[in-house]
Amino acid sequence: MPFTEPAFLFWFLPATLAGYFLAPARLRNLLLTLASFLFYAAGEWAFVGWLLGSTAVTYLVARGIDAWRGRPAARWLLALGLVVDLVLLGWFKYAGFGARTLVSLGLAGLSVPSIALPLGISFFTFHKISYKVDVFRGTAEVRKDPLDLLLYILFFPQLIAGPIVRYHDIAGELLARRVSSADFAEGVRRFAVGFAKKMLVANTVAVVADHMFSLGPERLDAAGAWLGLVCYAIQIYFDFSGYSDMAIGLARMFGFHFLENFDHPYYSRSITEFWRRWHISLSRWFRDYLYVPLGGNRGPPWRTYLNLSVVFLLCGLWHGASWTFVLWGAFHGALLIVERAGWGRVLARLPVGLQHLQTVLWVALGWVLFRAPTLPAAGTYFRALVGLGAPSDLVGLASTVTPAVALALTAGVIGSTPFLRQLRERRAAGGLDLAGGGAGWLRDAAVLGLLFLSVLQVASGTYNPFIYFRF
Repeated sequence: MPFTEPAFLFWFLPATLAGYFLAPARLRNLLLTLASFLFYAAGEWAFVGWLLGSTAVTYLVARGIDAWRGRPAARWLLALGLVVDLVLLGWFKYAGFGARTLVSLGLAGLSVPSIALPLGISFFTFHKISYKVDVFRGTAEVRKDPLDLLLYILFFPQLIAGPIVRYHDIAGELLARRVSSADFAEGVRRFAVGFAKKMLVANTVAVVADHMFSLGPERLDAAGAWLGLVCYAIQIYFDFSGYSDMAIGLARMFGFHFLENFDHPYYSRSITEFWRRWHISLSRWFRDYLYVPLGGNRGPPWRTYLNLSVVFLLCGLWHGASWTFVLWGAFHGALLIVERAGWGRVLARLPVGLQHLQTVLWVALGWVLFRAPTLPAAGTYFRALVGLGAPSDLVGLASTVTPAVALALTAGVIGSTPFLRQLRERRAAGGLDLAGGGAGWLRDAAVLGLLFLSVLQVASGTYNPFIYFRF
């Protein structure tokens, strides 16, 4: 049940909010847990038992780790819990990919299993892993009440597509929280902005991106390929950051404060900075639970490069069971290694504009691997980008860029930079605070206008893809 579906907007969310604020404080966690259970069951009823069972294993393992803290048994229990999580993730997400790869290598007769992928499996698997590891490390207190852990895993704003929320970041709010009117209003505003990013920008440019990536080599020319790539770069950023905004806003309405997940990543001056700004919760997860345990950058340079390679190969595989995703991860790992090996020092001496430009270019080229369904398709797209595709068709290209697409692209480019935030800061420094006082109604009117236009898009049944729906 994506947040942009009518059933969520007009039934589930209003009913959950009403029930939450009418219920006594002692029952609110139970109500949120039941609502989150229904949220997941609405789209994945067949996997509800598996999700509850794996969460029960996480609860028991964490209790055992806490009881045997400091003994070898605690480490063995942690290893057992991690193996359970990774085996389940591997079976559901990667068994078919592994079988297809072996068949392609000539192992005839091997059957390729057809396995349905549970909704949001990558996200809530990482939630369960981080909880057990943090309990083992002593950075999170084990929960004796299973309802607390169940709500953390099932909480619907972050259940199916992130952000990846650490248990210790919201542990206090699971036990006690208060929703102020200011918090609730900020949550509504944040949800509305994310909703507009998804419905008005991402979905509009998605039509062009999908069209260009579906063209064969006989029809895809260089101009069309670059237009499709720009549209996809805008689409994936506004789709995923919009969903993160909606999740953060929804959580805020119920008194939870999630950390930020995006910080204008296309405004980065290097790939290193890009990964500090893009999907921040995922980058931090891989840093704290994989990169640092592998040794991080504490050893010789070759060891650091190996650690980066491993992390980004797995990061690519986490995004999807396909060689295109693996190569996308390897591509970003290689870029980070090149920057660490000396290019970063050269880059820092270049004009700022060139630093931004080269970063966006590398990221965009990587999106070809992320978006293309197969490696041959990615090769076709790369050839078109360098002018080795179809003859130029500027008339057809002009008809593709409708006024709505042009407006969405303009909004996407401006919204990808911190320009609006910097403008607000300058005006606030000059005495005109658009976030409060007499001018606050201007901001709220604009947000309500965006919300109204977004709801109209939902009601009209326009194209509404969701990139991260099956991660």
